[in-house]
Amino acid sequence: MLFVSLRDLQWRRRRFLIGVLATGLVFALAVLITEISAAFHHEVNSTIEAFGADEWIVSQRASGPFTTPVFFPQSVGAQIEAANPGVRTAPLVIARFTVHTTRLRDLNVIGITPGSVGWPRVRDGRLPNAPNEMLADRSLGVPVGARVQLAGSTFTVVGRTSGVRYFGGIPVATISLADAQRIALGGQPLASAIVVRGNARVLPVGMRALTNADAIADLRRPLHAATGTIDILRVLLWIVAGGIIGSVLYLQAIERTRDFAVFKATGVSSRSVVAGLALQAIFLALLSAVVAIVLSFVLAPVMPMNIETSLSTYAMLVVVAIVVGLLASVSGLRRALSVDPALAFGGA
Repeated sequence: MLFVSLRDLQWRRRRFLIGVLATGLVFALAVLITEISAAFHHEVNSTIEAFGADEWIVSQRASGPFTTPVFFPQSVGAQIEAANPGVRTAPLVIARFTVHTTRLRDLNVIGITPGSVGWPRVRDGRLPNAPNEMLADRSLGVPVGARVQLAGSTFTVVGRTSGVRYFGGIPVATISLADAQRIALGGQPLASAIVVRGNARVLPVGMRALTNADAIADLRRPLHAATGTIDILRVLLWIVAGGIIGSVLYLQAIERTRDFAVFKATGVSSRSVVAGLALQAIFLALLSAVVAIVLSFVLAPVMPMNIETSLSTYAMLVVVAIVVGLLASVSGLRRALSVDPALAFGGA
């Protein structure tokens, strides 16, 4: 029976290949949007980890350090260190600008005092230690030594980070606190958050401490609508893929009605019929998964957002493809099992 099922696929190979390509494209899109959703979460975790903070200090009027900046005197950092021996702090100015590279791009800008805690790890080059120097993420697409225009000032990229970005792939540029205050606050000695190494138990009036989990939640909150929509689309794509597989198998079941009648009339068990159709469904789904993997490699580089597909995603694709294939084969199975053996002898 299994051999007959494979021969049937060979006989209807044109329809089968069309089904494989169509399903593979749908699977590839599902993989890509799965990775986009994962990238939103990964970039937030990677960015928060880059600062190496134990706590984040913000105004009590701010919901978080990134989404609702409320400014306060940068001297609050020194007050926290004085009240909490052993604690190290770094006042931050967190802002957002546009920058001209090969095109106009959005840029998250964070100002930190040179030599203090909170600087992201450098992948290429060095940390800024002079005015108008910048540490930019690789996703900005500018090399070490390049000059960029930021808020009317020329900055030199002296180093690069990797994976430090948020708000859907917008890269982060880290500059000195004084430069950030100059371009964002007119030179006022203010900060919007404070990175803390250690545990600040005593805080000035009007300030509160946030954990890294709080900072991550602050960055993820603006993306909830986007990630929720992506998750819904992903489910719909799995359903579409199942519909394609189901339609292919159902058409084959209709065309093979007399074959199934002959099998039943000659004593072939229903279990064997079911196994044959299930094999076809799994074979179609697995070939579609292979096509999806190839297409995802081809399509990922042309996406505006940086997408890195993982082995776990591909493993999930194979498992989901098998499940979708088996569920989609139900319509064909019901059709095959309902065939009257009398049709083998010309019965109605």
